[in-house]
Amino acid sequence: MKAVVQRVLSATVTVAGELVGETLNQNTGKTHGLLIFLGVALGDSEEDSNFLAKKITHLRIFEDHDHGMNKSVLEVEGSILVVSQFTLLSDWQKGRRPSFTKAAPPKQAEELYLNFVKELRKHGLSVETGQFGASMSVSLTNYGPVTLILDSKEGEAGSAEV
Repeated sequence: MKAVVQRVLSATVTVAGELVGETLNQNTGKTHGLLIFLGVALGDSEEDSNFLAKKITHLRIFEDHDHGMNKSVLEVEGSILVVSQFTLLSDWQKGRRPSFTKAAPPKQAEELYLNFVKELRKHGLSVETGQFGASMSVSLTNYGPVTLILDSKEGEAGSAEV
């Protein structure tokens, strides 16, 4: 499972011109947080989605009072917008048209995508989503900029230490 995680001041996703998700913490009214593009690969499991959800919620990529990246999205009461993106699993090495054979089939990908969102919400985070499988328009204001690429196969999925 791959995730592109961007620290944002704000982010929105629309489908056919209609707003379907945004970074907005309903409790605090704050719009800052994370925009996560999530790609599910063949062979991914709930263990992969659980691992990434836990890792991302605790990543210290927000500034503290000394301007060091020492706070997590939990600590700054940020929100999260998750957008499915199978193109993260593209194989572009041969030819001119990328292949997406490394991406999980839609039904499996959607189940793991929804599990990922559920795991994020277990931490008490305000989490919104795009519309799985739809053609979406995503707008964001990246802050930093801070952009990280995480792959559950490169981490220690299944490890108690995250």
